[in-house]
Amino acid sequence: MLEVHEDILANGRAINPARGPAWERTGVLLELTNPRARLSRTETRGRLFSPLGELSWYLAASEAASFIRYYVTAYPGADSEGVMPGAYGPRLFRGGGDSQFRRVRNLLAARPDTRQAVLQIFNERDLQTGQEDVPCTCSFQFLARRGALDLIVHMRSNDAFWGLLHDVFCFTMFHEIMASDLSLRLGTYRHFVGSLHLYERNVQRSREFLGEGWQTRVEMPAMPPDPWDSIQHFLRAEATIRAGGEVTNEDLGQLGDYWGDLVRLLLIFRHSTKTRDLSAVTRVAKSLRSDIYRLFVDAKATRLT
Repeated sequence: MLEVHEDILANGRAINPARGPAWERTGVLLELTNPRARLSRTETRGRLFSPLGELSWYLAASEAASFIRYYVTAYPGADSEGVMPGAYGPRLFRGGGDSQFRRVRNLLAARPDTRQAVLQIFNERDLQTGQEDVPCTCSFQFLARRGALDLIVHMRSNDAFWGLLHDVFCFTMFHEIMASDLSLRLGTYRHFVGSLHLYERNVQRSREFLGEGWQTRVEMPAMPPDPWDSIQHFLRAEATIRAGGEVTNEDLGQLGDYWGDLVRLLLIFRHSTKTRDLSAVTRVAKSLRSDIYRLFVDAKATRLT
């Protein structure tokens, strides 16, 4: 993030797209050799809870604006019926065992050296409808090589201030889900962007972010193998929490430490932003199995007080 913002501010060219004046770099390739280090802890741009909510929305194959706006209140692009026409979840995961994601997984399992393991997001219909919510992501290509799984993502457009950190979090999680499902090592993540840009309205905030002068990378624990049963339990718990219900210790026990912690984070999000219950935030935080999330939880608790 530091390198991206520094580069755009130093070398970006002015453009004036539909959403307002911006500074742009074209044909940018970002490479993460350790995709689990998908989080960053900074004073102004450290994000965990909203990307986790967006990941839940994707995995649930939902296109409901109310779902994602529970986590990101200003999420743009819904139609008059509260549907997000460009939602990625239905394009990737709708159909269960016959979803696009599952078909690519089966292809990789049958033919590890294949070059056809491509998930398509942007398609010709997105050019015909005139809708506001057009996917920024074109495709994901998975390559199984030398016992590891690499992922190459092609973005037509990426907002460096808001969208980039969410996309890297969610897409590297897709990457790890696929690798875990195939019992492959997690390889390199490459994020190719046609137009990587910073809107003029966010330039001052970008400079403030750079003015912090530091950034700590946070590596998440390794995802356990055979993730899909746990993902289904996770999604049921997420729906319960979002509806205001309670998740039992038995529910958390079924999820194990990794996915159980992600559910605990969703509970912390609800208690810190919806019910504003500091004692509940503290209680759930004490049950976290991994210490790496505490930086983000402490920040939530501080803002709440």
